[in-house]
Amino acid sequence: MAEITVSEQFEKSSYITYLYNALSAPLRRIGGREELFLGDERAVLGITVERAEKELREYLNGKIAEIVDVGYKYAFLGERLHVCLPAREKRFLAAALIAADLEGDCSFICKKLEDAGQYSIDGFYSFRLGALREKWARIVDYIPQGFTSSDLKHFCDFLVGESKKKIYVKGNAVFGENFMPLRRSRLTGTEDLETEIMLSDAGFVYCLGKVEASTEVFLQKYYAERTVFS
Repeated sequence: MAEITVSEQFEKSSYITYLYNALSAPLRRIGGREELFLGDERAVLGITVERAEKELREYLNGKIAEIVDVGYKYAFLGERLHVCLPAREKRFLAAALIAADLEGDCSFICKKLEDAGQYSIDGFYSFRLGALREKWARIVDYIPQGFTSSDLKHFCDFLVGESKKKIYVKGNAVFGENFMPLRRSRLTGTEDLETEIMLSDAGFVYCLGKVEASTEVFLQKYYAERTVFS
């Protein structure tokens, strides 16, 4: 039997809650258990698993990588992106920059993670990922302060054109190619449909049923000719 704990500073307890929700279904399938503890200084997730430990650790590592590369990177970009864009478009720019490197960054993060009994996400980020933060800083340096809404549109057009991924939008929810719900935008501090779509690195968007008028405008602007309405 393996016992694993994952902790984070209390101010970022939403990351541990995200992890708790993400692990619930996989743990049920293998008969594992999890408990969430919110202390004065730390939020802690305790995991107990008796079988399929390797598979569970791979999934756990992937989710920790997601927390770092979406949650921590979004905060990193928010502090360092000095562009003259409205707040909404600055949010889209950060999401697009995350999506552009998400797979590569998460792969790098997973390689840095070791199979251990205890994981401290903030400690891991601070002491093991200096090279990744340097990479993020270089990317920020490439973006001029005069970056405009038109530049954002061109950048998003490039990313969409390079992607073959399909996502599905139904109501206020976004689903991946396997029809699993995507909720990465929670890691930015606000669950948001349009940011979720940006974070998905989608090349094609299929709308299942009617969408809100504002969402349709967003899709027509950033995913023109790549959106199917049904």
